[in-house]
Amino acid sequence: MKGFIDKALNAAKRYSVWDYGWLKVTLFSFGILVGAYFAQFFMQYIIIVWAVFVLSYIWIMYKTFFKYWVKK
Repeated sequence: MKGFIDKALNAAKRYSVWDYGWLKVTLFSFGILVGAYFAQFFMQYIIIVWAVFVLSYIWIMYKTFFKYWVKK
């Protein structure tokens, strides 16, 4: 498993901006598909879904604009 992860990370290092854009489109469309097929299930746990979104958003914004953006 470690070998697989290492190969995947090495491949991702060679991604272009377009590759990351397509990755985001893929993940976004997959999320919509999952939400469409399991809408009733997710509506029962909408507070948890919102909490996961907000926490992950805050984490990504912190890492992007405060930790890595500002040079130390």
